Amino acid sequence: MALASLPKVVLGSIAFAVFWMMAVFPSVPFLPIGRTAGSLLSAVLMIVFHVISPDDAYASIDLPILGLLFSTMVVGGYLKNAGMFKHLGTLLAWKSQGGRDLLCRVCVVTALASALFTNDTCCVVLTEFVLELAAERNLPAKPFLLALASSANIGSSATPIGNPQNLVIAFNSKISFPKFLLGILPAMLAGMAVNMVMLLCMYWKDLEGVSPDAVEAGKQMTSVEEGRSPSIASLKSPLKSPHPLNGTTVNDDGESMMEENLSTKHPWFMQCTEERRKLFLKSFAYIVTVGMVIAYMVGLNMSWTAITTAIALVVVDFRDAEPCLVKVSYSLLVFFSGMFITVSGFNKTGLPSAIWNFMAPYSKVDSAGGISVLSIIILLLSNLASNVPTVLLMGDEVATAAALISPAAVTRSWLLLAWVSTVAGNLSLLGSAANLIVCEQARRAPRNAYELTFWNHLIFGVPSTLIVTAVGIPLIGKM
Repeated sequence: MALASLPKVVLGSIAFAVFWMMAVFPSVPFLPIGRTAGSLLSAVLMIVFHVISPDDAYASIDLPILGLLFSTMVVGGYLKNAGMFKHLGTLLAWKSQGGRDLLCRVCVVTALASALFTNDTCCVVLTEFVLELAAERNLPAKPFLLALASSANIGSSATPIGNPQNLVIAFNSKISFPKFLLGILPAMLAGMAVNMVMLLCMYWKDLEGVSPDAVEAGKQMTSVEEGRSPSIASLKSPLKSPHPLNGTTVNDDGESMMEENLSTKHPWFMQCTEERRKLFLKSFAYIVTVGMVIAYMVGLNMSWTAITTAIALVVVDFRDAEPCLVKVSYSLLVFFSGMFITVSGFNKTGLPSAIWNFMAPYSKVDSAGGISVLSIIILLLSNLASNVPTVLLMGDEVATAAALISPAAVTRSWLLLAWVSTVAGNLSLLGSAANLIVCEQARRAPRNAYELTFWNHLIFGVPSTLIVTAVGIPLIGKM
């Protein structure tokens, strides 16, 4: 794409700068409107400045990604009700040797789960749980939130279904699922280990904590599953008040507890005991979730697969779904909508393309120097224009340049693009959707809320991203 006219470049850069400013400083004194409103403001500026047309702005909103994110939030809610966190908590707490051991377990479990359930899904499901887990052991939240976000990004690099940019790469490159996995798995495992060691080194003293015994850990996980503090749960039952919209009951920490209305139940449910009904719903939740992962692996549409899974859970639950739907972070969906418009407008200025055109001759994948330059370009663009637009912008150009070398170089160039663009998400808080999900979910948590700031993330993200990327690059395509 050619560089746009000077006024369009300047105005588009200003609008993009507004987006960055509001994302980094959501409570800036002269405009304390927050990230979500700041994202909408920058999107509106792109249209008002005529950088992007209204029709193009609407078209730039990636509905499949929004649909996938919304659906995974719904599925995550039902999996929580099905007791997944209780089992995961047992796994994390089993013979735990303290905060350092717990941090390592969070890194490993998150990375492996993200490869199958996507990084966004894991962050949606696990953020509040990790906060509870750290609070129960009197441990600081920051190391565990950083471990969750960074490990989710690293782990998601291993498969085509790990994140949206990998899905785009797999579709455009025609690389099979097994070949993609084997090509990046060594780098993912090495990167996960390096990231984990860096977290331990940086927060070693902060991770001193007493590990509860297995019985106490089980009680804590049950309390987390029920959505209330164990200390409170052990003293009193949750207070309940009617929900203002649907008449359901709400406990004192804001979680809706649906009242059973037998008149709306199917006769089959009425004939079952409560224990059998709960067992059936839990089993169904696990079965359809496994089916969702299998559907991802065979190449079905990720967004509609997740939507279908979510609506199946809603229908089989056979009661008003509003208590689950109100837990969806709609402000996050609005934030991404504004971000898509802003990034699309910034791409129309031609600046990202100009950077690539200038650096392309020095970015050949047949030499260590060329790979290094290419990786730096991907790192910069992924953090300036987001990783999905970067992949869409650079994929064909990188593959075309690699085709002049050899067919094997084409495959390796696609895998390098997947690895670097994904790990680049750890550089800053704005580098990936997973980071933003962790940040917003932690900030909005009803208990143990924590504000993970841009600078807190950056201090760890920069060295981690550079080292993990460098360690992984030589291992790409080696299996």
